[in-house]
Amino acid sequence: MTIAQLIPVAINLSMGLMVLALGLHASWSDAISLLRQPALLVRSFLSMNVVMTVLAVLVAVLFNLHPAVKLALVALALSPVPPILPGKQTKAGGSTSYVVGLLVTIAALSIVVVPLGIGAISRWFDLSIGVPAARIASVVLMSVVAPLVIGLVIRQIAPAFASRLARPLSIFATVLLVVSFIPVLIKLLPVLMTMVGNGTLLALAIFTLIGVTVGHFLGGPEPDNRTVLALASGTRHPGVAMAIASATFPDEKAVIAVVLWHLIVGAVVCIPYVNWRKRAHASALSKSGR
Repeated sequence: MTIAQLIPVAINLSMGLMVLALGLHASWSDAISLLRQPALLVRSFLSMNVVMTVLAVLVAVLFNLHPAVKLALVALALSPVPPILPGKQTKAGGSTSYVVGLLVTIAALSIVVVPLGIGAISRWFDLSIGVPAARIASVVLMSVVAPLVIGLVIRQIAPAFASRLARPLSIFATVLLVVSFIPVLIKLLPVLMTMVGNGTLLALAIFTLIGVTVGHFLGGPEPDNRTVLALASGTRHPGVAMAIASATFPDEKAVIAVVLWHLIVGAVVCIPYVNWRKRAHASALSKSGR
């Protein structure tokens, strides 16, 4: 296997290990927790898949962007929670139960939502594109479902071992992801640089900012739930977005470049919000005496 072939394997492996680390902290009850809260489930779906998809379409219409870039925005809006996000959500004060429940539920729904959403957008813009549900299911299974189930099983069988393993595994997965993305960034650097100053980065910043705002207000009365939904609405799963890209524009590097820029822009834009929520969470714990 060549280095070029190893890179996507390493990226997918790192995302799976992040979810595995999350599963080592969680329970089976956490995985189905959102199904027991229908009001929160509806608001979560509305924020992530309805409002953000409409926003992506509006941005695609209003900004003079490359067609592949417009598709990438819609693909991101339809994609589930990125595996790298749950750790950030819990650090910012989000509850493990809602984080895991949202990850599982939205990932499962994406198997249906993504093909239907892309089909609707295709008809709207008169494009001949489509995404097989099997391809999305494969990405969701390998990057979310399988590693989470493995983590939950280990947690149930050997809780002490799971607690010791979770943190070093999460650190290793993060380092592996960063190292794996460096060659991709270098290879796509010329394409990435063409997007500076042409409205793409502004569109991604707007996407993230509105996603965080909408998610925060639709998260409901529980502050920690607001934090989780805000970050989930503003940032998305790169693997699903890239699967959509490869199915629709197999030779178009611009789509992958947009997904990479989204990871970078989304992380930067979310920093002030994450810091604010950390302080608010710490203050709430202090007042409650915990």
